[in-house]
Amino acid sequence: TPDRAGDQSLWLVDLASGEGRDLLPGFDLWPTAPVWASDSHTVYFTADNDGRTMPYRVDLDDQRLTRLATDGVFTALCPSPDGATVYALRSMVTAPPHPVALHASANDQEPRAFDAAWGTLSLPGRLERVTATTEDGTEVRSWLMLPSGAGKRSPAPLALFIHGGPLGSWAGWHWRWSPHVLTARGYAVLLPDPALSTGYGLDFIQRGWGRWGNVVYGDLMAAVDETVKRPDIDETKTAAMGGSFGGYMANWIAGHTDRFDAVVTHASLWALDQFHGTTDLGVYWEEEFGDPYTEPQRYSDNSPNLHVGDIRTPVLVIHGEQDYRVPIGEALKLWTDLKRHRVDGQFLYFPDEHHWILKPGNARVWYETVCAFLDHHVLGRAWTRPELL
Repeated sequence: TPDRAGDQSLWLVDLASGEGRDLLPGFDLWPTAPVWASDSHTVYFTADNDGRTMPYRVDLDDQRLTRLATDGVFTALCPSPDGATVYALRSMVTAPPHPVALHASANDQEPRAFDAAWGTLSLPGRLERVTATTEDGTEVRSWLMLPSGAGKRSPAPLALFIHGGPLGSWAGWHWRWSPHVLTARGYAVLLPDPALSTGYGLDFIQRGWGRWGNVVYGDLMAAVDETVKRPDIDETKTAAMGGSFGGYMANWIAGHTDRFDAVVTHASLWALDQFHGTTDLGVYWEEEFGDPYTEPQRYSDNSPNLHVGDIRTPVLVIHGEQDYRVPIGEALKLWTDLKRHRVDGQFLYFPDEHHWILKPGNARVWYETVCAFLDHHVLGRAWTRPELL
């Protein structure tokens, strides 16, 4: 409902009687991707947990819950026919998905990795965990990717990456939003999990439910505030960027602070009243914001377009024509509003892409354009048009 975020659990239902039982009472994380063991007495599933996605096992007879590992992002769980092993794909922020094997019932184990034909991937920089405390005392956790050589004598410019969803988490490897592309160019990249992020319990989601413009924004600023205290971060050279809900937050940030030198907004929500009637998921948004005709205040309280007059930061707008989740009309109105208010920026338009940029050539254009925009506005370099444009 607009006042309360929904919970998610794993139920076993008898198809004949329709009766069921909750297999995870008191489990304060969101289970996903359940799979049966071959003996039909065990179910394996995954759940986001503190910036990771852990594999779990629940035994149906006694509902005993076992966490099988403690680090990484596990997907595609596949129990072996003999019940002894669970195979999976494991990724991390610093490692793409690769096959591993887990003992089917061991607690918090280190998975056995298979030798990859391509060897070990060498990536620039290092990964750290950052914790910030908000005004209400809540801890907000982030990953921070630091480029090689960042230090007190050579602090790195900072790019804030805001995840989409909004019910999601920065956990594993991302091809489309890879921090490594920027760390290779000398940027530090902050990957925060603000209110509404999964992996921190239902109350953490509830904090931001229907309160995107104040609570989530406050969490993001707290994460940035904590990060720029570091001597290896250059507080005077920063950018904010995100896609989908992350793009919405980038738009909101642009209208509420001038602390960033550049904003990149991809497939973003701009005018919430307009968006409700054009997205393919309008009913879903009513669960959080209510009926826009009878409860319009919830939409206007959280709509970035109403703050366009306060935007001073250069904005790069990116959108795909075939996006039905956040239709192209959001980007067109955003761009028109920015131009009418004389906001500096660029518009990168993909006629053959949808919510995500998936074609390899287009992905290269995306990264080259984003990097050129940041280099120009954050680092002060001359604007150089990407060769592929």
